[in-house]
Order: sequence, then C-alpha cells, then structure tokens
Amino acid sequence: MDDVFLPDGDAIKVETWIENLEIPWSLVFLPDGRALVSERPGMVRIIKDGKLRSEPYARIDVAHIGEGGLMGLAVHPDFPKKTFIYAMHTYKKGDSTYNRVIRLKDLGNSAVFDKVIIDNIPGGRFHNGGRIAFGHDRMLYITTGETFNSEMAQDLKSLGGKILRVTLEGGIPEDNPFKGSPIYSYGHRNPQGLAWHPETGDLFSSEHGPSGEYLRFGNDEINVIRKGGNYGWPKIIGVGERDIYIDPLILWEKTTPPSGITFYKGSRLSHLKGDLFVATLRGECLIRVRLKKGGDKYRIIRIERWFAEDYKNGRLGRIRDVAEGPDGALYFLTNNRDGRGSPRPGDDRIYRILPR
Repeated sequence: MDDVFLPDGDAIKVETWIENLEIPWSLVFLPDGRALVSERPGMVRIIKDGKLRSEPYARIDVAHIGEGGLMGLAVHPDFPKKTFIYAMHTYKKGDSTYNRVIRLKDLGNSAVFDKVIIDNIPGGRFHNGGRIAFGHDRMLYITTGETFNSEMAQDLKSLGGKILRVTLEGGIPEDNPFKGSPIYSYGHRNPQGLAWHPETGDLFSSEHGPSGEYLRFGNDEINVIRKGGNYGWPKIIGVGERDIYIDPLILWEKTTPPSGITFYKGSRLSHLKGDLFVATLRGECLIRVRLKKGGDKYRIIRIERWFAEDYKNGRLGRIRDVAEGPDGALYFLTNNRDGRGSPRPGDDRIYRILPR
C-alpha cells in the first residue's frame, strides 16, 4: 500500500504550543494539567498553564553522546496518589556506557531522585531505544536498542535489542515469558515507540530498520508485540515469512525512522478516533495509520503522511514524539536541533493539533 501525502493534514489546524526547547524527546501530561518534557542533554522541563517554566523540573546527570541522553518519561498510573515520574537515560560508568530507568518524586514545580528501577541496560552512541510506558496491566514497558551490536538482539542474556517489562518498583513479573528475566520480546534493532490499541489492548511498537548494516537501508517497522515474541533482527530484515520470527504489521522500505507513537482516543478530533499516529525522524512527517482488526489480524486501510510533500522534506522537520493531551488535542515534538536536522527559528517546538 502506497502512503498518501497530506501536507495540511486532514481537517485539522496546527499551532505552536511551546518553543525554544533543546532536543525534546518525550512528552507526558499529569492529571492536574501540568506537562513534562524531557530534553536529551539532561533536563526535564515543566509546562504549567500552557507556559514553559524557565527553571527545570529536574536535572539528571546523563551521557549526552550521539543518540544517548535523557529519553523517555512515564507517569505512575496512580498519580497523584503516588507522586512518581519515571525517566530513562544514558550514563557512563568507567569506560562503559549504559542506560537505566530511574524514578523521581514530584514536588510540584520540581522533582527529586527516588530510586533506580532497572539498570545495566546496554548503552552507546547509537541505538539506545529509550521509550517507557505503563500498560493496562500496570507494568512498565521499556524499549532498548542493540547499540549497533546486532547479535545482542537475539541474546536472551542481554537486555539490549529488547522490550522489557517490570513492576512499578522494578521487580520482575512472575508472568514474564522468560523466568527471572525482564525481557518481554526480543529480536529488535532500535524500538522507539509504545502504544496500546484502545479496543483490543494489543501492544504496538515502532522500530528503526537498518542504516547500512548488511548493505541494507530502510525497512522501518510497526510491530504488534506478542509476549515472548522474536522479531527477527538481525536474522531477518523486514518480512521473513518464517514461523520462528514475527513479521511487522507495517514495513516502510523507504527510510522513515518512526519514533514515538500513540492511538488517538479522544472526541475533540472525532474523525481521528482509533487511529495510530507515528512521529518520524528522517521522514519529517506525522504518520496517521487507519486500521481495523479482523479475526486475529489487523488490516491496514490507509497510511497518510502529514506535513510533508515527499519522503524526505517535511514542513516542520524531524518529529520525535506524539501524545494526546487532556484537552483532546494531539501534541508532537520536533527534533531539529539533534545534529541531524535543520533548525528553524524557535526550534525545537511542541506543536498542537486542533480541529479546523
């Protein structure tokens, strides 16, 4: 199925919500209306009443190298009864680089370190994964990259190239597929998005395909994640048609790299309800996926690329994350200051999508 280009989107308008951010990576909303955004050099910023506060919400000592640094954020499912925020970041220990997930305690306009949730995840200059999110089962899911060491993705003794699943306190759930391990699925190259289908509860993930390994490019993916599933990297690139590996639901042969994803659940943009939205980097667009489930499989109805005229040149540049706000609007972050984009005045920004 060919993607459809809609430079103006579908019956929507776009406005700047926040500007002058430094490589924002993840956006989350708190029940009281505040919003938090991570900046890759190591700051969590707070937005109150639609205004970005100049003082950071939290400073985290990170290794801001290449694609590493401060990445995903997640909010405790019982917030504000349990006032905890989770964050994933890269750090150095001696000559080695790792990733970990930590927990912060919310103090209103700031936060303080509480505890380490999971540590010793392989880290590097590239392919750190970095997305974290709570599922309907109240477990924390974590995407990890294989740091350009592709065989790591098939190694069940390594936490790299995986989707991990841990409890609120960082314990290993008894019903995880590999006893005593936080690994939930494996065979991933660099997964960067997590979202649960609002009707079926199925977990979806976005994943970057090769950028020259094995002389292959593109082959970026959207996957439906199954417990204990092997998604093939590096044994299979794209569709493998072998029973031991799970094929992607969507495969883009042209380089797209998808990052954050979300299903739109609200009513303010009623014509988008149930659709999957995908932030893309080199593709410089926000992708809308219309899909339906029939039996045990999903059927793709239409794929739209918003804010772009073609596969490489988008109007707003690189897009890292997309999230639904409590007001029913869709929000997305640009990443034009990440060293691979072309910054515009005011970058990086958070944009808001409203009905036209």
